[in-house]
Amino acid sequence: MKQSLITALILCSISWISVSGSESHTETVEGRPGGEVTLTCSNPSSRDAATLWLRVFNRTKASFISAMFSSTVKPLYSNGSQNGRFNMSTNISTLFLQIKHVDVSDSGLYLCGFYIGGPFHFSAIHFNVKESDGTAKLMSLILGALTVLLLMVIIGLVVKNRKLQKAANEEQNPQQPENQTSEELNYAAVAFCPKTRKTREVEPNVVYASTR
Repeated sequence: MKQSLITALILCSISWISVSGSESHTETVEGRPGGEVTLTCSNPSSRDAATLWLRVFNRTKASFISAMFSSTVKPLYSNGSQNGRFNMSTNISTLFLQIKHVDVSDSGLYLCGFYIGGPFHFSAIHFNVKESDGTAKLMSLILGALTVLLLMVIIGLVVKNRKLQKAANEEQNPQQPENQTSEELNYAAVAFCPKTRKTREVEPNVVYASTR
């Protein structure tokens, strides 16, 4: 019976809620990816009341997150909020919505409502999830390392390609080094060839005698 009443109240509130009017008093809360955040709003009355949390899409459409008939009743969650990431609670004076394992997709406008006889009284909270500086630096380091690695791979491929081309050229022209070797040997033979002795000239003033 209580859950049916909460559902009826939720449907009624979503049908007439004016988001533009709530955004003029919007509170901003920031979170980090993977972290945890708790959204809070104050009860405009001192009475224990039915409460709910909504999230706004496209500035005009409200999606149900969770609701409580009173502070002594367990919260009722939507199908998409039953994954343990959302936890709704209240101490009558303040309404809480805890979001665990925060993701960038959780950013948006959240509405908390109190039913105090008549229409719901809503408060708007804008939740903004910012990527941490550490994540950005880590991504920069990873990209830098990948760039250096890619350059090293390219240089290695260029050097290897040149070696392969040189080996292919040597296989296509095997006589060139042989001809060069034979030319070097001929040059060495000429260079180191011993000089022949000159024929001794006959001196004109010397008399030669022959003995028997």
